[in-house]
Amino acid sequence: MIRTLLAAGAALCTLALAACGDTGGTGQARNGVWAAGSSTVFPFTTRVAETFSRNQGGATPRVEALGTGGGIQAFCQGIGPATPDVANASRRMTASEFDMCAQNGVTEIIELQIGYDGIVVATARSGASFDLRLQDMYLALAKEVPVNGALAVNPATQWSQINSALPAQRIQVYGPPPTSGTRDAFLELGMGPGAERLPELAALKASDEDRFEAVSHTLREDGLWIDAGENDNAILQTLTRTPGAVGVFGYSFLEQNRDAVKAETIDGIAPSVETIADGSYPLARSLFIYVKKAHIGVIPGLQEFVNEFVSDASAGRGGYLEDRGLIPLQPEELVRQRQIAQSGTAMARPE
Repeated sequence: MIRTLLAAGAALCTLALAACGDTGGTGQARNGVWAAGSSTVFPFTTRVAETFSRNQGGATPRVEALGTGGGIQAFCQGIGPATPDVANASRRMTASEFDMCAQNGVTEIIELQIGYDGIVVATARSGASFDLRLQDMYLALAKEVPVNGALAVNPATQWSQINSALPAQRIQVYGPPPTSGTRDAFLELGMGPGAERLPELAALKASDEDRFEAVSHTLREDGLWIDAGENDNAILQTLTRTPGAVGVFGYSFLEQNRDAVKAETIDGIAPSVETIADGSYPLARSLFIYVKKAHIGVIPGLQEFVNEFVSDASAGRGGYLEDRGLIPLQPEELVRQRQIAQSGTAMARPE
């Protein structure tokens, strides 16, 4: 019995040391919050970190833009100071990511929706205007498309080959890389529904959903879709330097750069605060942060940082994150997210 109690005590001590002790040979404990992940959520988290540091004092939270996938990968590596406390995400955590966390001992995760964003398809302000349909995006950007009733390598090189109402200019689209939540959401909200509007692919979905997803979510690899890295500002700069280029990035970046670029309509609907919040814009999405419950009460300031993130002053209507381009939740939904943050309610495994 004594041996069992000693073993349990040792395990608890090990956990405590892992969570707040040495950071891997440096001899110093980590005494500040660490958040990593989505480049879309990055400016919002950075703004919260600045306000938190000013109001609370102490170490300014460390915020890294690794992409949603990269941030969750780091977050799920385990418990302790060598891993982030918070993962920023521009999509919901997947079941496989949740399982990876669990396998590494990250068993209680708090999921908080912080607001909305939209994915925009944009051009330089001086460029031609597009009125894209979802099926136009699929036919322009998919690796394989229906040709004479069968799937074949995409032959289109100009937008007007897809839809005569579109400009007669080369398809050249700069977008996020595979690690990005923006890319995941673009595939899920744009490419998949666009493919489903084509009879051949609607039939494929009905007969083989896995094959449909593989086809509809695979972007072309012939240089007409270009992975532009995790920095959305790099895409914006490319659009202003490259005549005819099109970019895919988050609405919040559009809001900060309307003097240089313009958003194109999707199915006749322009992205705006109203159309994204009510879901009528086809590429509207939710933004999240994920928090390790095991780090709360161990990493100094983590609970207070999370509270600041879901406060009315930050995420509420008229809050400072709205000034940065975040589209706020409905007030009652923000209250619910705040209750989750304060109670530490852990999420269930995603479907």
